Amino acid sequence: MSLPLESVPNVSEGRDPAALAALREAFSHPARLLDVHSDWDHHRSVFTLVGSGEALVETLLAGIRAAAEHIDLTRHEGAHPRIGAADVVPLVPLEPEAEPLAREAALALAGRVAEELELPVFFYGRLTEDGREPAFFRRGGPEELQRRVDAGELAPDRGPDRLHPTAGGVLVGVRRPLVAFNVNLRSDDVDVAREIARVVRERDGGFAGVRALGLDLPRAGFVQVSMNVTDWQAAALHEIVARISAEAESRGVAVAGSELVGLMPAGPAVAAAGEMLRIDGFDPSHVLELRLL
Repeated sequence: MSLPLESVPNVSEGRDPAALAALREAFSHPARLLDVHSDWDHHRSVFTLVGSGEALVETLLAGIRAAAEHIDLTRHEGAHPRIGAADVVPLVPLEPEAEPLAREAALALAGRVAEELELPVFFYGRLTEDGREPAFFRRGGPEELQRRVDAGELAPDRGPDRLHPTAGGVLVGVRRPLVAFNVNLRSDDVDVAREIARVVRERDGGFAGVRALGLDLPRAGFVQVSMNVTDWQAAALHEIVARISAEAESRGVAVAGSELVGLMPAGPAVAAAGEMLRIDGFDPSHVLELRLL
C-alpha cells in the first residue's frame, strides 16, 4: 500500500482566531488536514496535511494565499524566527521512493506561488545541491534577507527579487520526516535554554540531526529548548530528553515538560516505549497496526 505525500506548512500566526480560522479552512481541501498546532509565544502555527501531489499543490497554494492576506509581518512579534507569512512549506515523502513525486510537487508549487501570488520563493533541503536549511535564510529576519538579495549574496529560486512588504517570502523544500519537539524549563532565564540548546544540537557537537534554539516563552512562563530532530534513528528522543534534563538539573533548573509540534513518525515513539519498558529488540515490526500497513 503506497502512502500519500505529507506537507507541514509553518505559518507566522498563532494568536488571531479569525486569521487562524481562515488558514484552517484554506489548508483543509482538497488535501486532508490532519493536525493544527498553534502557539501564542512562538506566534506560529504548524499545519499537517496529506494528499496526492496535485491535491497538496492546490491546498498549499490556497493556504499561502490566505497567509499573505491575513498576516502582516511588519506588526509581527514572536519567539520563532521567520522570513514570511507562510514561512516554510516542506513537501515530505513518507516513503523514500516517493521523493521524486515530492520534488515534482514542490517545484510546481513554487512556480505557482511566484506567478500567481507574486511572492519570492527560496529552495531548501533536498531541493538544493548543498542541502541548506531554513536557518540559512532566517538569520537577521526579512530585512537581512532582503539586504543579502540586494547585495547579490543569494537570489530567489522563483519569483521577484523583492520580498513582499507584508508577506515576505516563502521557503519551499523537500525533506524527510522529522520530529518537531520542544522541552520547557521552569525558568525565566533564556540564556539557560540557549546554553542547553548548544549542548544538544549537532552543529555544536551534540546529537546528530538535531537543530535546536533556546527561546523565551513569557506568556507560558517558561523558557524552551525548541528542536527539530531530523534523524530520529541517529538521535533517540528519550536520549535527548535525558540529556536536557541532566543539563537543566546541573544548572538548578527543572524540566516542566515536553511538547510535540504536529505529528511524528511511529518509529521514535516505538523506540522510546521499548527503552522505557526494557523490551529487547522492540521496533516498529512489533506494532500490530504498523505491520498491517
